[in-house]
Amino acid sequence: MCLLLGPNGVGKTLLLKRLQNYASKNSFTEMEDVPATIPTVGTNLANININKRKELTVRELGGTMAPIWPSYFSDASIIIFVIDASNRVQISAACIELLSVLSAKPLQQASVLILLNKIDMPRTMKLGELKYLLRLEDLQRTAPQPITVLETSARNGQGLSEVVRWLAENTKGSNNGS
Repeated sequence: MCLLLGPNGVGKTLLLKRLQNYASKNSFTEMEDVPATIPTVGTNLANININKRKELTVRELGGTMAPIWPSYFSDASIIIFVIDASNRVQISAACIELLSVLSAKPLQQASVLILLNKIDMPRTMKLGELKYLLRLEDLQRTAPQPITVLETSARNGQGLSEVVRWLAENTKGSNNGS
């Protein structure tokens, strides 16, 4: 099971829809229509075909549910934590939530993918600035989990092929990612 986490408005729902659409096309194109989304109040559950032999169950948890995220941790072997790279106001709160997730005992063996989303926005922070503000290099060095950081745009598909590749490499088993 993969948990898709992050603060409100970071693009988790759009990312999930894009990953679901990827299975049928095996690519992301900029010209593709952007699926309509509404903020997730509870959870979204989706199966994503990573490749012909692997399917991964992804549970998106709304940002407003952060206080009860830990009740879902015991089933997770993969964590995708999404951060809005264009929202300077939200960075410190995102960092606190990320630290809480990384320090949770049930997730000590989980593989973690941090997505710096919305890199297509006009006021997106540079990768170096984000790494500094979030102390990503310190996190990668000290956290018990393997952590990968990717820049993405769920809107135009940039970086999403790398997300699918990472999921394929980090999904255990051959039929589902549970």
